[in-house]
Amino acid sequence: MRTVALPDTDTAAAWRDAARELLAERIPPDGVLWQYGAAESDLFATAPTPSTGGRTRVSRAFVDLAEAVCWHAEPERFARLYALLWRLADERSVMTDRGDAAVAKLREMEKSVYRDMHKMKAFLRFREIDATGSRRRFAAWFEPQHHIAEPSAAFFARRFGDMDWIIATPDRTVHFKDGEIALAPGQPRPPLLKDATEQLWTTYFRNIFNPARLKVKAMQSEMPRRYWKNMPEAAAIPDLIAGAEARAREMQRAAPTLAPARAAKITEQLSMTPTDTPAPGSLSALHQEAANCTRCPLHRNATQVVVGEGPRDAPLMVVGEQPGDQEDLAGRPFVGPAGQLFDRLAEEAGLDRDKAFVTNAVKHFKFQPRGKRRIHQKPDAGEVQACRWWLEAERRLIKPKLILAMGATAAMSLTGTGAGIMKRRGTFERTEDDTPVLLTLHPSYLLRVPNAAAKAAAERDFRADLTLAADWIARNAA
Repeated sequence: MRTVALPDTDTAAAWRDAARELLAERIPPDGVLWQYGAAESDLFATAPTPSTGGRTRVSRAFVDLAEAVCWHAEPERFARLYALLWRLADERSVMTDRGDAAVAKLREMEKSVYRDMHKMKAFLRFREIDATGSRRRFAAWFEPQHHIAEPSAAFFARRFGDMDWIIATPDRTVHFKDGEIALAPGQPRPPLLKDATEQLWTTYFRNIFNPARLKVKAMQSEMPRRYWKNMPEAAAIPDLIAGAEARAREMQRAAPTLAPARAAKITEQLSMTPTDTPAPGSLSALHQEAANCTRCPLHRNATQVVVGEGPRDAPLMVVGEQPGDQEDLAGRPFVGPAGQLFDRLAEEAGLDRDKAFVTNAVKHFKFQPRGKRRIHQKPDAGEVQACRWWLEAERRLIKPKLILAMGATAAMSLTGTGAGIMKRRGTFERTEDDTPVLLTLHPSYLLRVPNAAAKAAAERDFRADLTLAADWIARNAA
């Protein structure tokens, strides 16, 4: 039995190193005992023997999954990850199997970690502890469900880089001083004194509280009660709930007449206009930010945001329209029928999907409920424009040599117009920053063609475009 003792800082990297070594030695999952919270120098409690095996390649999806799950609080998280890694050597498609219980459990854990990180960003409250120096000093206390203080530290350093601060949690304490992050052991809740900011938070909360839209259960779901004791504005919640009905009636009496339909449409479009906030500097940070996207109304009904996936240095970026029903549930692009057709035709054309970055112009699923089914709806121009910020952020990070735009929506987002896609397919155009764009059909179109002869012709055209993309990459990506 091999015992692996992981440190309680930089845990994800330590797990990757240990798992790589164990896999190279062909140590099975039931032959490893994982421990957490050891000193950094004691990674292997039982010394490893020199490895003789080769490396196992895994997808970016697994790497990102492991990075998140390592911060989960469940003691068995490392064993679960290694068991899945062991299977990936022989079952490369298991990550896309929606019915696999092990993958489903790890995805649930990943989602729980990201949700906890989001709650920390939303509900952590700083209090000023010293305003006499050149940099003001603040402190905060937070009680997360998982070990997220370390992976969340970079976010707070970016957001509050102009001040020194301490974030204390029972598990880990994060110090930020003069632009540098330092980690220390956790501690009990410190005696933080009230400051002027608490009154500001309460005033702000009272002003944004809308009694006409009060739903207590929904509010407690988004803002669980266990966070209230550390949020100064939470003291006002009982009073606001008690007076909500009277205030809502007062608002109704003072409400103006309804605006004309066109004015309402303009207001909605303005609310969908992307802001000029800077994009995160890594794909994982970008994906975490995208999980909270509210740039257009599509986030309200979709299960989750579906961002792109693939190598960071991919020479080819493949852009589709939007997630479908299966992608919306799985949280990954092109895993449904259209994606499976794309994979088959791409393989026939000599195009390796694993070497491309695959994404969509719109990141949330737009649909119309019909009984138990969700019927796809094409995103409109405003929704495409609102989501273009995320696509451009992905482009800036990937820096592809060539973009394959599949369908009219992708063409609109990348070139400014989606008109005449049937005549334009098979041709190269350019983005605003002069990146070449090869236009082609969307694989979902091929699935909808009713006539067998027309379907075969459309598949030939699509396969030819994929071959053209593969040949272009082979000639120009070196």
